[in-house]
Amino acid sequence: MQNAPPMSAIEKLKSDHRAVKQLFEDFEKARTAAKKRDIFEEIADKLAVHATIEERHFYPAAKAKNTEDMLLEAAEEHLSVKRLISDLLELAPNDDTFDAKVKVLQEQVEHHVKEEEGELFPAVKKLLDKEALDALEQEMMATEEELMEEGDPREAVPGETERAAPI
Repeated sequence: MQNAPPMSAIEKLKSDHRAVKQLFEDFEKARTAAKKRDIFEEIADKLAVHATIEERHFYPAAKAKNTEDMLLEAAEEHLSVKRLISDLLELAPNDDTFDAKVKVLQEQVEHHVKEEEGELFPAVKKLLDKEALDALEQEMMATEEELMEEGDPREAVPGETERAAPI
């Protein structure tokens, strides 16, 4: 199998956004509790990894006077998403509130994506050149591979719900 061509950090994050959106659509179509749980766990793993690579690599690289408020808000949105994931990890998929909590998770993720893609990413494109974005993408990919190799990234989320990641 041929490796995918390199992409910039922003393209990588947008690709993650599309993958999670598809998983939420798959969740809505799922008919059994077991299938819903499986898809939720995929969503939780993707979001856990995505938040980690943003918080460790993208947000620090994007920090500037004109982006700091956006980054602080994004970190708080991550915290809210992590708290929902943590709640959902403790619920059975046939619990009366499971589907409702996944829907709220979806809405929060969609809001976060809209702000990142509409406000933060354009600001970062002005801040970092192509080489910096490409190098950042490589760092993010290495961390993503490491987290996935460790297995079940969602399991780290409950330990990250006390406060937002530092920016």
